[in-house]
Amino acid sequence: MSDQDASRPDETPRDETPTTRLRKELPQEVSAAAPRAERAEESGKPSVTGRQRLVQGLWPPRVSRAQLIVALLLFGLGFGLAVQVASNSDSGNALRGARQEDLVRILDELDDRSQRLDDEKQGLEKQRQELENSSDQAEEARKQTVEKEKQLGILAGTVAAQGPGITMTVEDTKGTVEADMLLDAIQELRAAGAEAIQVNGVRVVADTYLTESGKSVSVDGNKINAPYRFKVIGKPQDLEPALNIPGGVVQTLEKEQATVAVERSAKIVVDALRAAEQPDYARSSSR
Repeated sequence: MSDQDASRPDETPRDETPTTRLRKELPQEVSAAAPRAERAEESGKPSVTGRQRLVQGLWPPRVSRAQLIVALLLFGLGFGLAVQVASNSDSGNALRGARQEDLVRILDELDDRSQRLDDEKQGLEKQRQELENSSDQAEEARKQTVEKEKQLGILAGTVAAQGPGITMTVEDTKGTVEADMLLDAIQELRAAGAEAIQVNGVRVVADTYLTESGKSVSVDGNKINAPYRFKVIGKPQDLEPALNIPGGVVQTLEKEQATVAVERSAKIVVDALRAAEQPDYARSSSR
């Protein structure tokens, strides 16, 4: 071998293949997970899973002002509905435990009140039609004004009245009838449609009050003694049953050992009057 041949150090040895030489020249392989691990180590924070990101997005909740207002309104509506349902349930339970005659009486009273409202509505419509169709509307209006004044006078007790009704007499020999029992009778009669009431010569009006006066009773400051005589104008078919309902006025008075007699009449005269009172402060306001 010549010296020229020996001076070639870069010549590939015979035992090395081209593939082995190429691997030596390429950089060392790096796994794909290595950069991720390096970034996690550099940041110093643990990796967050998908479930943790979901929890972080849901809590704490981020509620806007509009969403809060809507939630409060829905809560109030639900609370109101719950109260209404509970109230209706209580009323239904009370009626469910009532006796058959009590239910019939309640239905009759509701029908009577509905009928009275319908009659009043028809009367007002008739007045309106008369005013619209009358050739002399001023005269018709004057007549209706006079009629309305009489009706108001009857309610105020300044005008005598007569008509069908009942007479109730309460005999109290034991002296056990109290003022509140007579007041309950007046309230029951009013609820049944009484239009004029007189008790022992004293006219009963909207502001009438009853008090105890020793062993007797005072009506608007006027002392009255037993027997207590009620003269009531109204529909007898409504007034008498209202007094005789189970647990009503008549039974309550009889439990106090009083004797009660109720009589229907085609003509009842209520002639006890009250002086017209002039209000101290209220004045008519017309616009």
